[in-house]
Amino acid sequence: MVIQTERLILRPWTEEDAAPLYRYAKDPLVGPPAGWAPHTSVENSRSVIRDILSAPETYAVVPKNVGEPAGSVGIMFAGNCSAPLTKGEAEIGYWIGVPFWGQGLIPEAVRALLRRCFTELGCSAVWCGYYDGNFKSRRVQEKCGFRYHHTSLPHPSPLGDTRIEHFTRITRAEWDALQNDG
Repeated sequence: MVIQTERLILRPWTEEDAAPLYRYAKDPLVGPPAGWAPHTSVENSRSVIRDILSAPETYAVVPKNVGEPAGSVGIMFAGNCSAPLTKGEAEIGYWIGVPFWGQGLIPEAVRALLRRCFTELGCSAVWCGYYDGNFKSRRVQEKCGFRYHHTSLPHPSPLGDTRIEHFTRITRAEWDALQNDG
C-alpha cells in the first residue's frame, strides 16, 4: 500500500533503501531516544529492512522533494508493541532523520496513519508512546490529538537500560471531533 499526503509518500521499505536508511539511522540523536541502537553499516540497515521494517503497515517516509526515505512510520497491533492494547486498538511508531526535524513531516505522516486506522482498519483507539525526555516525540503526539493516558514504571528498554515510558491515546470519537473542528 502507498499513502500520499501533501508533502509525503508513505510506501513499503525495499532493500534498495538501505543506503538512505543508514544515512539517517546511524545518527545517535535518532535511534536511542526511541529505544533502538544507531545503525552500524548499510548492510545493518538492509538487515533491519528485511527483519523489522518489512512488517505489515510499516512505511518509509519519503518527502516528495527528496525522493528517498528520510524516516519511518508504522501501525502495530497487539503482541508487537509496548502499549496496553485491547481488541480493535493499534499503536503508531515513528522517527525521522535530523535534517528533517521541525518541518512537521512526522505529524503529517501520523495523521495519515490515523486516518487509515480509523477509516480503513476500523480501530476504536490508537496509542503512542515516548520515553521520558523525548520531547520531540511527545510534541508530535500532542499535535496529532493524542491525550496523555499513563506512565509506566521504570522497565528495561531494547537498549538494555531502564526507562520510563509515557503513553498517549486517541479514540475514534476524539479523532472524529478533530476532523469536524478542522
